[in-house]
Amino acid sequence: MANPLSPDRLASALRAEGCRVVEYGAWRTRDRGNRGDGWGPVHGVIIHHTVSSGTDSSVELCYDGYSELPGPLCHGVIAKDGTVYLISAGRSNHAGLGDSDVLDAVIAERPVPEPSEDSVDGNARFYGFECVNLGNGSDPWLAEQLDAIERAAAALCRAYGWGAASVIGHREWTATKVDPRGFSMQTMRERIDRRLGHKPNADVPAPEFEPFPGVDFFRSYPRSAIVTAMGRRLVDEGCSAYAEGPGPQWTVADLRSYARWQRKQGFTGNDADGWPGRVTWDALRVPKV
Repeated sequence: MANPLSPDRLASALRAEGCRVVEYGAWRTRDRGNRGDGWGPVHGVIIHHTVSSGTDSSVELCYDGYSELPGPLCHGVIAKDGTVYLISAGRSNHAGLGDSDVLDAVIAERPVPEPSEDSVDGNARFYGFECVNLGNGSDPWLAEQLDAIERAAAALCRAYGWGAASVIGHREWTATKVDPRGFSMQTMRERIDRRLGHKPNADVPAPEFEPFPGVDFFRSYPRSAIVTAMGRRLVDEGCSAYAEGPGPQWTVADLRSYARWQRKQGFTGNDADGWPGRVTWDALRVPKV
């Protein structure tokens, strides 16, 4: 039985992992009580973006909520500078209904399936972190914020003895959501996994090359430094289909260039359609950004 952490244990776990924590308002007692399926047992962490800008207004929104959805709207708000604002230690309105097959996969710590139904109360089963970002694909994700997401999720995984597979994005819980948009949850899980292999708050060496961000990352037509770094490697390999660039926005030129790389690696037909896969991505050796 994975019981929710007390407020003291939650704050302590985050600080032990190196998070800069601000205890906001009456966060220790602010929750949605016994609504829905209550609060707990808990099985994982869901990452969100706020669709807002500005730290103060975003934290206030998540703390108070709004007329259609009362607060708290998460357990912690992660600001652009990496500060984690704790706003609840109890049930919060962050996850909503999601897929029971996804929950089963999280509990078993295996890759989650595509969500297809909304039948389980996620607010009772998951911690939630709202990360300040417009979620429009162009609002940048700063290194400090991504580091804090990694540390906050790892802190809860460490407290419960979970693996990184217990951390999912909201879009992986329900097909009705797209968050977090702008970075790969697969890459984030790889970061969390590396961190869990070290002592809390240790310096974790970054990999030399960019881990495969997953097919879904590219199919969302991201705007990311990863795309620029990939394009430069494709140019170096003589696979350029760029009239100009490459740049951070994924475009048809990236697709065509990557298809040339796939063919250079010996792939044909549907296996050379331009959408990156793990085998060809690892072979490309994109520098870590």
